[in-house]
Amino acid sequence: MKPYLVIDFDSTFTQVEAFDLLAEISLAQHPEKESRIAKIQSITAQGMDGTLNFRQSLEQRLHLLEANRNHLGTLVERLKAHVSTSFKRNKSFLQANSERIFIISNGFVDFIVPIVAEYGITADRVYANAFVYEELSGRITGFDRDNILSDNGGKVALLRDLKLEGEIYVIGDGYTDYEIKQAGLAHKFFAFTENVARDLVARHADHITPSFDEFLYINRLQGAISYPKNRIKVLLLENVHPAAVGILREEGYQVETHAGGMDEDELCARIQDVSILGIRSKTQVTHKVLSHAQRLMAIGAFCIGTNQIALDECTKRGIAVFNAPFSNTRSVVELAIAQIIMLQRNISDKSRDMHAGKWDKSATGSHEVRNKTLGIVGYGNIGSQLSVLAELMGMNVCYYDVEEKLALGNAYKCVDMEELLGKSDIVSLHVDGRSSNQNLITAHEFEQMKRGVIFLNLSRGHVVDIKALKEAIESGQVAGAAVDVFPYEPKTNQEAFVSELCGLPNVILTPHIGGSTQEAQYNIAQFVPGKIIDYVNSGNTSNSVNFPNLTLPKWQNAHRLIHIHDNVPGILAKINQVLARYEINILGQYLKTNELMGYVITDIDRAYGKEVISELKKIEGTIRFRVLY
Repeated sequence: MKPYLVIDFDSTFTQVEAFDLLAEISLAQHPEKESRIAKIQSITAQGMDGTLNFRQSLEQRLHLLEANRNHLGTLVERLKAHVSTSFKRNKSFLQANSERIFIISNGFVDFIVPIVAEYGITADRVYANAFVYEELSGRITGFDRDNILSDNGGKVALLRDLKLEGEIYVIGDGYTDYEIKQAGLAHKFFAFTENVARDLVARHADHITPSFDEFLYINRLQGAISYPKNRIKVLLLENVHPAAVGILREEGYQVETHAGGMDEDELCARIQDVSILGIRSKTQVTHKVLSHAQRLMAIGAFCIGTNQIALDECTKRGIAVFNAPFSNTRSVVELAIAQIIMLQRNISDKSRDMHAGKWDKSATGSHEVRNKTLGIVGYGNIGSQLSVLAELMGMNVCYYDVEEKLALGNAYKCVDMEELLGKSDIVSLHVDGRSSNQNLITAHEFEQMKRGVIFLNLSRGHVVDIKALKEAIESGQVAGAAVDVFPYEPKTNQEAFVSELCGLPNVILTPHIGGSTQEAQYNIAQFVPGKIIDYVNSGNTSNSVNFPNLTLPKWQNAHRLIHIHDNVPGILAKINQVLARYEINILGQYLKTNELMGYVITDIDRAYGKEVISELKKIEGTIRFRVLY
């Protein structure tokens, strides 16, 4: 038989203390509003952790409130918006099991009953205090002192009177909730910490419960989701923007951050119990790292490139990878434009001379960008946007890309890179990090460029032979260069930077900051977590780098099954044979494949047994299987 659930209301069923919210409403126009609210919150906290006599706490708060019956309607509406997220998510469970659920609170039935009624919990299952009103004015003058819950130890006394037979589990955030277990009237006490964590209470708990999902999971009760979000561990490296940390924590995940990158051995040690990994460009997620990542389900690259990730191995292991292909495009393009102008005017050297006290006013070697030809190697999101802005500044634009790309504006598509290098006054690289781009630009390519060319690399460090670039600068073949990416980059800001390019004339070196603007990092911090959360919650793989892209609606009153498998014939048929054998009806099914894997999402309309899941996992060719809800 399922246990009886005794659930607290304030800061458990709801995210807030109702008294605190009532204070904001009733004292809205009061001259002592701020000080009274602060005092009420302090008294509430003392009552909750057991350091203040409960009845005294109740009397003191009511005196400070100066509330009226008319305030309660507003309070109820606000409380409805503050029901705890995990209780909202499991509304169906509460409705289906309402006969074994009791709300026992030191709050007041006047506002509790209207809230929990929407979750199937009727008034006869709610035990709480009751306000006393002045008849004519409706002013709240006190509380029913005969109510057993208005006194110290009220919850314990009430449970004794109820004489429930069977196991009793108490879920709450206050010391009075623990007292039920202490008195021997409950089998287990679960300290609910989704909204507030009280150390004194948590120390006495049988289990700390960060969400109602966690409570249902550990007690093997059917909840809205198959795995509590608080058990999903996230590791974010390389100073990922705080907005991303906030989004992932708000979702309920355990989030750990690390300021710099990690080398292979360190990451191998740290990734073993991580479900979601967030990196930028420095951290290498190698085959060895992935062999230690037994729980990893998704990687977020908080940047454009993903060449630092062993994508094929991720695919073979059923790990979805997401990046931010558009979020920092504008930032990189603006830096390229700025560097082109600075190099054409030799600003870097002139600024250095000025700081050294040298005045050198001269137009020698200084040029406008107007009417110059800009050659863009790589016409993707960044290259194409650079093309548009450069044209607006009066430049002529040509480009080369190994893939067919639509020219924007008046840009001219070159037949090959040799043609582009021969006609460009300025060459800017915007290629991806694929291995075939290793040493894309060597001494041979520099020789094909115009003498006095301006050269930029804001793409990947390994695409340019640095020694050849140095020699081209020293010989005058390259009149100026801007480099933002390097074959080896320091893992932290404390590590020294070393390069053959240091000290060369008219050379701008930047520490891989093309996309490092506040705007870009904020956009990335919004985009990447959103994709990962959507994947975890619904199975959607939109914008995944390595998974087949699927976006589909969420079914109501259904269960969603995710099956990731090798791309071999017959898997879908085997999945459906298992479901048919157990007479499970399919509401919707979606399959998409790439060269390595197949990705199937199946929505079913009835409860499933463990044997169904076991058989689906055992289908030959299965990479990973999970149940969403």
